Amino acid sequence: MPAESELIDALKEVIDPELMINIVDLGLVYNVEQKDKTVHVEMTLTSPACPAGPQIIHQAKMALERFDDVDAADIRLTMEPPWSPERMTEEARDQLGIF
Repeated sequence: MPAESELIDALKEVIDPELMINIVDLGLVYNVEQKDKTVHVEMTLTSPACPAGPQIIHQAKMALERFDDVDAADIRLTMEPPWSPERMTEEARDQLGIF
């Protein structure tokens, strides 16, 4: 069974195609939990109408299901709490020029 840090690292490979920053550093991932062979992810998007949403969800699912001990990834979108730039890591803010 992969450690939570390994699951987070896999999600860091998923890049928001509009901002070119990974979804973890953007603060889009709220919770990651593995139960048996299913990984449950609660996440959001930068906006409810994000056109890249389906692509991001699909890539997150694929990134997690690469692990031998993961049969399925359940990606649940939530808009509560809403995403804001304050959720981003310092590195992501630097990349986007947000101070």
